[in-house]
Amino acid sequence: MKISIEIRKPDTEGKRAIRLIYYSGSYTDPETGKRRHKRSREPLDLFLYDKPRTPAQRHHNKEAERAAEAIRAKRLYEYETGKHGLGGSNQLKASFFDYFQSITDEKAAGSKSNHSIWVSTLKHLKVFHRLPELTFEEVDQAFLEGFKHYLIHIARTKSTAPLSSNTQHAYFNKLRAALNQAEQQGIIHDNPVRRVKNIKPENNQRVYLTEEELRALAKADCRYEVLKRAFLFSACTGLRWSDVQKLVWGDVEQFYDGHRLIFRQKKTKGLQYLDLNRTAIKLMGLPKAPSERVFKGLKYSSWHNMELTRWAMNAGITKHITFHSARHTFAVIQLSRGVDIYSLSRLLGHSELRTTEIYADIIEPRQREAMVSFPEVL
Repeated sequence: MKISIEIRKPDTEGKRAIRLIYYSGSYTDPETGKRRHKRSREPLDLFLYDKPRTPAQRHHNKEAERAAEAIRAKRLYEYETGKHGLGGSNQLKASFFDYFQSITDEKAAGSKSNHSIWVSTLKHLKVFHRLPELTFEEVDQAFLEGFKHYLIHIARTKSTAPLSSNTQHAYFNKLRAALNQAEQQGIIHDNPVRRVKNIKPENNQRVYLTEEELRALAKADCRYEVLKRAFLFSACTGLRWSDVQKLVWGDVEQFYDGHRLIFRQKKTKGLQYLDLNRTAIKLMGLPKAPSERVFKGLKYSSWHNMELTRWAMNAGITKHITFHSARHTFAVIQLSRGVDIYSLSRLLGHSELRTTEIYADIIEPRQREAMVSFPEVL
């Protein structure tokens, strides 16, 4: 393990805090597959004057540098002699805020919406904690319970509205994910998330179309032809907006007597193999260069969202549909056709089966039969 001294930027008083940085090998990021350095920090009760002006300040800086080097040497000796492992007491004194920020920075390369949740979670953590530093040692069961209470009862949006249950769930999940990763990396050994219940999300209504409504939509006029083709393609394949929008012809391959999509999902980064039905192939149009987008010109904008509503009205549909309704439509139609929940989960690219089980409640045949077959009493 390598240990180095870091001098932080000066504060409002012109003082520069000193801390140690521990470099303890590397690990493979499960999302990107890239090698990452295991790095943590230990704040020291030492500082330097940014611009020493007096002999006393210059003397202070020399002594502080000497003390920092002595602590660094001691920590290295303790590690090498086996008195302190990677998950020792020094690691627990490292900054959890810095660790959370490093994960947040890594997420910037992925989904924008996911990254924004990490950013917002860190902001709320700092508002809740109120102090400039938070160590791993301080993130215990009481801290998690307190943050939970803050999200449910105190936290507000920019418009001063309370956070929705799903937002509370998303923020608390990011904190849980960071602690789970710290445990996997050996930074902590006693993970407090095991003793704290998660915040339950709301099961929001999924807006979907029936087969008849989907056929009516296909016959109706839409101002943007590419939007019409892309929406129907999503309804026939279950692909998310992000995957439809970035789909290129190089992702389409001939497979036996048909065609198959081989692509990496934008949200989960997982590799997906998807065999295409005849309708989906027709909706893509004529093949073009491998680097060219299949649905060229497809954009996410308020105009396109408004046109979805107009298009639905032209088809005689009064439901408030969004582009994601196409994915819900695919799931419900497949379940109604008898596709098992496990196969549907694989087709949708869900990482957990419980995510797919939400659709099973919508189309549960036994529940429907039990209700409609109730005997007449009037």
